[in-house]
Amino acid sequence: MEIKKKDIRALTKEQLRQFFVEQGDKAFRGNQVYEWLWQKSAHDFDAMTNISKETRQMLEDNFVINHIRVDQMQRSSDGTIKNAVRLHDGLIVESVLIPTDTRTTACVSSQVGCSLDCRFCATARLKRMRNLNPDEIYDQVVAIDNESRLYFDRPLSNIVFMGMGEPLMNYNNVLKAIDKITSPEGLGMSPKRIVVSTSGVPKIIKKMADEEVKFGLAVSLHSAIDEVRTSIMPFNATFPLKDLREALEYWYSKTKNKITYEYVVWKGINDTQEAVDALVKFCKFAPSKVNLIEYNPIDDGEFQQASNKAVEMYQNTLERNGITVTVRRSRGKDIDAACGQLANKQ
Repeated sequence: MEIKKKDIRALTKEQLRQFFVEQGDKAFRGNQVYEWLWQKSAHDFDAMTNISKETRQMLEDNFVINHIRVDQMQRSSDGTIKNAVRLHDGLIVESVLIPTDTRTTACVSSQVGCSLDCRFCATARLKRMRNLNPDEIYDQVVAIDNESRLYFDRPLSNIVFMGMGEPLMNYNNVLKAIDKITSPEGLGMSPKRIVVSTSGVPKIIKKMADEEVKFGLAVSLHSAIDEVRTSIMPFNATFPLKDLREALEYWYSKTKNKITYEYVVWKGINDTQEAVDALVKFCKFAPSKVNLIEYNPIDDGEFQQASNKAVEMYQNTLERNGITVTVRRSRGKDIDAACGQLANKQ
């Protein structure tokens, strides 16, 4: 009977060191392999050139490296790149490289499909098939960093967890991936350049605050009126706005970090003065910033972008109340790489 090989990247450095000791080898060999796996992103054991052929064969006999593969890469007219990423079990997720004049941002996925049921998002229609492992999240970042260097002649500068899935529903794996991405033994990126975007899972937001995470937090809000938010994001019935606000108050009291709200204005849904007044009230408890995001259709016409006049009403009212606001134009719409469109044409 064939023995199922273990994914070597599931092991900690200490476990790798212990494995080599048990094989009668030196513990430092584990350090070498760990460096190949995480700093150098090796996809096979033969690439580990400072390790003997016999040792590489022994690793091959015992382990696998379940790395991702970029199945298809699409480039938008605005420079945005979308990757269809095949996982070791054949499932596919998508990740996006968003370039500007000064930086390149990776938008990465945390789940295959999504645990939540936002009605305006293409990914939510897939339902959740499984969580991504830390190494699968890490590999998306490595792939986009390579593309950033190749096509834009600079390393990746920022990461947002705004791809497929709800990151806080895969919190432990997301945290482990960020640890590897920010570790000097991994990619060595600053946690200040990473933002985790959530639709709002109060218990986990409090947990993040208690654990004093160093990365930024963005909340996909879209309405500060419970009935409206529940109509477009049904899980809001389980995690209502008062619970979300309480968790965010706790987050701010612990971290003193400004909260970013992601907010789409739709025609006939949240394009009223009442809606913007509710948002102002919701934002007031802690320093915050509102990103007004252009809506990206997912073909059924149920949701439509609000008029420029409605967006201007939001902008003016927020600014008048001392709340920082930006209007974010979507990138990569022609290849379905914009917010809410991932997996739209699978």
